[in-house]
Amino acid sequence: MAEIDEVEVEVAAPVEVEEDVTDLPGAIRGVLKRAMVVDGCIRGLHEVAKCVDAGKAQIVFLAESCNEPSYKKLVQGLCLEKNVPVVDVADNKELGEWAGLCKVDKDGQPRKVRGASSVCVTDFG
Repeated sequence: MAEIDEVEVEVAAPVEVEEDVTDLPGAIRGVLKRAMVVDGCIRGLHEVAKCVDAGKAQIVFLAESCNEPSYKKLVQGLCLEKNVPVVDVADNKELGEWAGLCKVDKDGQPRKVRGASSVCVTDFG
């Protein structure tokens, strides 16, 4: 029998290209994207309040367009007490999209975007 020469082909791993961040919303989008990869993104008022109170939150993003002013007071008060930085985001729909609260269609466009009043990061990734 003849021996068959096996040729090993090395496949290069795809290089992840880092987006060029020039503004605050772009930086927030990148932080939340990396945090979601390692399951370090907490969404929603109840979960964020529990996380901040437990001392696990590293940064909190709070929507300025939140419907209830008492929500903002609660999150800001907890963050002040636990020395957690708070970053204000203009739109809650935008924050929800960045935090993964949406469906993505086949073209990569977000559909059915849900708003998020607050999001916190426990692990930056």
